[in-house]
Amino acid sequence: MKYLFSIALIVLTQQTFSQTVTGNWYGHADVILGGTHNNYLTELVLKQKGNEVEGVMGYYFRNSYQSFIVRGKYNPKTRYLEIKNIPIVYFRSNSKMTVDCVMDFEATLTVSKIKSNLRGYFMRDPRYRYTCPDLTVLFTLDPKEVNQDSAIKTATASHVIWKPAAEDVVVTVDAIPVIKENTTPEEIQPFEQRKTFIINEIEVESDSVRVTLYDNGDIDGDMVSVFYNKLPVLNKQVLSAQGTNLYLQLDPSKNINEISLFAENLGNIPPNTALMIVNDGAKRYELFMTSDLKMNGTVRIKKKRPVVVIRQ
Repeated sequence: MKYLFSIALIVLTQQTFSQTVTGNWYGHADVILGGTHNNYLTELVLKQKGNEVEGVMGYYFRNSYQSFIVRGKYNPKTRYLEIKNIPIVYFRSNSKMTVDCVMDFEATLTVSKIKSNLRGYFMRDPRYRYTCPDLTVLFTLDPKEVNQDSAIKTATASHVIWKPAAEDVVVTVDAIPVIKENTTPEEIQPFEQRKTFIINEIEVESDSVRVTLYDNGDIDGDMVSVFYNKLPVLNKQVLSAQGTNLYLQLDPSKNINEISLFAENLGNIPPNTALMIVNDGAKRYELFMTSDLKMNGTVRIKKKRPVVVIRQ
């Protein structure tokens, strides 16, 4: 009986866990419209109490990030989540004109031994069906992050335009010409004098990626500069356990985009090592980077091509 009770307790615990949406979720949203390739990197921090949920939803699109306090309903039996009235930037908006589409978020929780997903849609108001297309959304639970309480408590505004923190860098395609203008030969020359060592090549689904850099192993004062497509985007950053974030928009004119680490020193324990985490909203890649005074550790990023189905 004691053995059977233990098994029942384990099963009950797993079922209870699988039915909750509490946690930190990351993903991407895609416009449902033929011929478009517009992605939103999204994040959702939720706390569930009964059938009620509250939290913070944010998304990164082109050169801006917006976050909102959200409240909604979740049905544990059907695993159906609903959050209403979320302002989503219209996908054809630009830096001079921003238009919001008020949309409802609907998703279903799926759980496996490998991962937990929230898969659904941002649904447009029927009144705007000709101007605001629906978005497909896929969130994946990050089991390593458990700080949803603090994130919810600190989000006191209902609509906040995010500005990069000191440790965050946003690089968009529109900003690349500015980088070229301001870049001096002295900044690029040392980078080009070192060999490029390709550490890995990954394929992503989104138009943008979030890159987080940590000092790998012992915190020994490793300092790096980051080059994006051979142009400097981060200068002399000391790596730490907290992580430095870069939000990079992929250049659609290139088949391959490259992120390179230029070692400014070797730290106290050579060589210069870093943990690079690349998140495209659908997948999370952990890459162990190495660079020294003779070579630049480089990651190549390719945009996954959509599958074209030809009907006979």
